[in-house]
Amino acid sequence: MAKVTLVDAVTMALAHELENDKDVVILGEDVGINGGVFRATNGLAQRFGEDRVIDTPLAEAMIAGLTVGMATQGMKPVAEAQFMGFIFPMFEQIVCHAARFRNRTRGRLTCPLVIRAPYGGGIHAPEHHSESIEAMFAHTPGLRVVIPSSPSRAYGLLLAAIRNPDPVLFFEPKRVYHLNKEEVEDDGEEYPLDMCFVDREGTDVTLVTWGAMMKETIEAADKLATEGISAEVIDVATISPLDMETIHESVAKTGRCVIIQEAAKHCSVSSEIAANLADQGLYDLLAPVKRVTGYDTVMPLFKMEKKYMPTADRIIEKVRKVMEVS
Repeated sequence: MAKVTLVDAVTMALAHELENDKDVVILGEDVGINGGVFRATNGLAQRFGEDRVIDTPLAEAMIAGLTVGMATQGMKPVAEAQFMGFIFPMFEQIVCHAARFRNRTRGRLTCPLVIRAPYGGGIHAPEHHSESIEAMFAHTPGLRVVIPSSPSRAYGLLLAAIRNPDPVLFFEPKRVYHLNKEEVEDDGEEYPLDMCFVDREGTDVTLVTWGAMMKETIEAADKLATEGISAEVIDVATISPLDMETIHESVAKTGRCVIIQEAAKHCSVSSEIAANLADQGLYDLLAPVKRVTGYDTVMPLFKMEKKYMPTADRIIEKVRKVMEVS
């Protein structure tokens, strides 16, 4: 079994579905001959042909419209937005059309498409290349929003996304594209959507996060263990629909919760999780829910991006505060 990086796992999943489902096509800017900016589609055009892996003009709105059209007519397109910040021209097609087709046609038409986008900061890119705007799409009924945190989850969740009959936004945390390797068997086994993964069990506090922030969260959990604090770590994975049941079960056990996200704090996914815990799990909480987030500013240029992004030390500081309440 090969050890692969997260971006390698994306390539494996795409190749598997191209090989086994004739309705799957890939399209986007530079996804063909060049294999994509981050080489996530490297070699696929040569292997499957340029009619299955399609280089498009630099026209995101066109890519999104073409993807919606293909999906409603029985194909399974996987489109790439080179960076999350470039997804804004696609917004109208995604939100006004892809997300609504099942409801608009009373189930007669579905829209089985995937739009992939590298997202998040940490690679010294400009602000339009470093945003974390998952909450914009999580707010939209009819869309699934999926964010993998590891190679194995990237492989299994992308397979599930491509096979899903409804539109999926698949945001890949590019900061961890090459961070580590895992053994991933190319067996076509998908991971379940719409559920959280408990990465580490604990008894004192629940740490909830997703995507690249799993790195800092695990680091914080390791350091907290040396202080005698047992942290349970949850990878949300599917941002929408949100699996609050798993989070509630964990908080009922630990009594405390800290939510970690790279995105800005205001009107965010962490806001929804915290509100839900206050509404449905208030009597389980021994302390107020705390959040560690980015700031309500534009992602700064690379000299300041480390100041913007949550760190293990910031997470530990919040955990110590909730542990003071008994």
